[in-house]
Amino acid sequence: MPTNPRYDPERRDRIIDACLDVIAERGVAGTTHRRVAEAAGVPLGSMTYHFAGMDELLREAFTRFSHSIADGFEARLGHEMTREQAEDAVVDLIQQDVFAGHRELVLSHELYTLAARDERYRELTSAWMARSRVALERHFDPVTAQLLDAMIEGVSIHSALDVTPTDRALIREAVRRIAR
Repeated sequence: MPTNPRYDPERRDRIIDACLDVIAERGVAGTTHRRVAEAAGVPLGSMTYHFAGMDELLREAFTRFSHSIADGFEARLGHEMTREQAEDAVVDLIQQDVFAGHRELVLSHELYTLAARDERYRELTSAWMARSRVALERHFDPVTAQLLDAMIEGVSIHSALDVTPTDRALIREAVRRIAR
């Protein structure tokens, strides 16, 4: 049965994913409907059909991104483990999961910049932090979870800006000191 080229149930998702790719490459300031449509391989008119404007698209994209980061926390910390294993999981989370790639670092910082200026994005980052802390609280008390969450964010900033990769042993020591 031939498919109707106008029927594309995955188009909206492709647009959101393409938006994140464009943001990672050009920043929020360089993200336009035209660039996102081109990256998604969709007609420009699809942008206004699926999204009321750029702000709605950015919020949808950053919501998807923040959920994927929080999902990573839950996957890494979502099962039973010893305290030492939980500490190692936090180190792995930093180095292998959420902030391991340049794309994730750039997207995080673009979102942080929006959140610093706009309450709606701050609500998004607050929800992200809350989910991250819930995952951390499976293994650490609430204060320690909050400190670890802040340390994870701080290490991500240093990793993004430093020309030398952050040493695993240093991250492990920081986690150990906070957790004990």
